[in-house]
Amino acid sequence: MDFVEFFNEQYHLIVTVIAILLYPLLRKTTKKLLLKAIKGKADPHREYRAELLLNIILAIVMLCLVLVFWGIELRGLLVLGSSIFAMLGVALFAAWSLLSNLTAFLLMFIQNDCRVGFWVRVIDGANFLEGRIIEMGLMNVVLEHVDGHKVIYPNNIFVTRPVMVLKNPPTATKAPTTKRILGPKK
Repeated sequence: MDFVEFFNEQYHLIVTVIAILLYPLLRKTTKKLLLKAIKGKADPHREYRAELLLNIILAIVMLCLVLVFWGIELRGLLVLGSSIFAMLGVALFAAWSLLSNLTAFLLMFIQNDCRVGFWVRVIDGANFLEGRIIEMGLMNVVLEHVDGHKVIYPNNIFVTRPVMVLKNPPTATKAPTTKRILGPKK
């Protein structure tokens, strides 16, 4: 009877210890599933970021499950979490921009049409921007122009604008030549 009484009194701690012990196993399992789903379709940089995002989601889910066993209602956690997230989003960034950039990163990761090293043309109305993708981050895409300039493009705009993947790198733009006239023309 001592074991049953101990279990009834300390089941919160037992569930917490089990969750802590299961977390590394679940991380390995999700990593294997991610690598199996990708199968070399993405570069290591994007794999690392997707793995990090999955680990954060898994940690939040495990924390919520443990807190439910400790008697904290999810309704209260959701209100607290959404309030904190809204305050941080408004205080640091525009909340829609932060969320849309993260969502756009997931869309770009799943779609996988644009990769690091590809030459692209982003079309924005009558204007366009050409460059080679050198980094695809959680919040933005870094393009390197033919002239060597770096352009940081937000993910949400990169996803919503038409993007043309170029077969060949574009030619460098030539500076306009102007003739300087020093005096009256004869």
